[in-house]
Amino acid sequence: MTDTVQCWLVARDYFDEDLITLVYATPDGQRHVTQQLSSALLAKKPPTAAKDVDVDRLEPVADSEERERYAAEAERMAARHDPDERV
Repeated sequence: MTDTVQCWLVARDYFDEDLITLVYATPDGQRHVTQQLSSALLAKKPPTAAKDVDVDRLEPVADSEERERYAAEAERMAARHDPDERV
Protein backbone atom coordinates (compact mmCIF):
# COMPACT_ATOMS: atom_id res chain seq x y z
CA MET A 1 0.00 0.00 0.00
CA THR A 2 1.31 3.44 -0.95
CA ASP A 3 1.26 6.22 1.63
CA THR A 4 -0.57 9.40 0.71
CA VAL A 5 -0.45 12.94 2.03
CA GLN A 6 -3.10 15.63 1.77
CA CYS A 7 -1.97 18.44 -0.53
CA TRP A 8 -3.70 21.75 -1.17
CA LEU A 9 -4.16 23.61 -4.44
CA VAL A 10 -1.59 26.41 -4.31
CA ALA A 11 -1.27 27.52 -7.94
CA ARG A 12 -3.21 27.45 -11.17
CA ASP A 13 -1.63 28.66 -14.41
CA TYR A 14 -3.21 29.05 -17.84
CA PHE A 15 -0.65 28.56 -20.60
CA ASP A 16 -3.11 28.69 -23.45
CA GLU A 17 -6.83 28.31 -23.88
CA ASP A 18 -6.71 24.52 -23.61
CA LEU A 19 -3.98 23.67 -21.06
CA ILE A 20 -4.13 24.42 -17.34
CA THR A 21 -1.41 23.61 -14.84
CA LEU A 22 -2.44 22.84 -11.26
CA VAL A 23 0.05 22.69 -8.40
CA TYR A 24 -0.86 20.91 -5.18
CA ALA A 25 1.55 21.25 -2.24
CA THR A 26 1.95 19.83 1.21
CA PRO A 27 0.81 22.14 4.04
CA ASP A 28 4.44 23.02 4.88
CA GLY A 29 5.18 23.91 1.23
CA GLN A 30 8.14 21.52 1.14
CA ARG A 31 6.81 19.16 -1.55
CA HIS A 32 4.46 19.46 -4.52
CA VAL A 33 2.92 17.72 -7.50
CA THR A 34 2.13 19.42 -10.78
CA GLN A 35 -0.63 18.36 -13.17
CA GLN A 36 -1.34 19.67 -16.65
CA LEU A 37 -4.91 19.11 -17.71
CA SER A 38 -7.09 20.21 -20.59
CA SER A 39 -9.76 22.80 -19.94
CA ALA A 40 -12.34 20.33 -21.28
CA LEU A 41 -11.37 17.78 -18.64
CA LEU A 42 -11.46 20.38 -15.89
CA ALA A 43 -14.90 21.53 -17.04
CA LYS A 44 -16.14 17.97 -16.51
CA LYS A 45 -14.26 17.45 -13.24
CA PRO A 46 -13.27 20.74 -11.58
CA PRO A 47 -10.29 20.70 -9.22
CA THR A 48 -10.86 20.40 -5.50
CA ALA A 49 -9.22 22.47 -2.78
CA ALA A 50 -7.17 19.48 -1.66
CA LYS A 51 -6.38 15.98 -2.78
CA ASP A 52 -4.56 12.97 -1.41
CA VAL A 53 -1.33 12.42 -3.34
CA ASP A 54 0.90 9.36 -3.30
CA VAL A 55 4.11 10.26 -1.46
CA ASP A 56 6.10 8.78 -4.36
CA ARG A 57 4.64 11.40 -6.75
CA LEU A 58 5.72 14.42 -4.69
CA GLU A 59 8.72 16.50 -5.74
CA PRO A 60 10.73 18.77 -3.44
CA VAL A 61 10.26 22.53 -3.75
CA ALA A 62 13.79 23.86 -4.20
CA ASP A 63 13.22 27.61 -3.95
CA SER A 64 12.72 28.90 -0.37
CA GLU A 65 10.46 31.78 -1.48
CA GLU A 66 8.29 29.35 -3.41
CA ARG A 67 8.12 27.03 -0.36
CA GLU A 68 6.93 29.95 1.78
CA ARG A 69 4.38 30.99 -0.85
CA TYR A 70 3.08 27.43 -1.19
CA ALA A 71 2.83 27.03 2.61
CA ALA A 72 0.93 30.32 2.94
CA GLU A 73 -1.45 29.43 0.11
CA ALA A 74 -2.03 25.91 1.50
CA GLU A 75 -2.86 27.44 4.89
CA ARG A 76 -5.24 29.93 3.26
CA MET A 77 -6.98 27.21 1.25
CA ALA A 78 -7.34 24.95 4.32
CA ALA A 79 -8.86 27.82 6.31
CA ARG A 80 -11.37 28.77 3.60
CA HIS A 81 -12.32 25.49 1.93
CA ASP A 82 -13.22 21.92 2.72
CA PRO A 83 -10.77 19.49 1.05
CA ASP A 84 -13.42 18.14 -1.37
CA GLU A 85 -14.81 21.56 -2.28
CA ARG A 86 -14.53 22.47 -5.94
CA VAL A 87 -12.44 25.56 -6.56
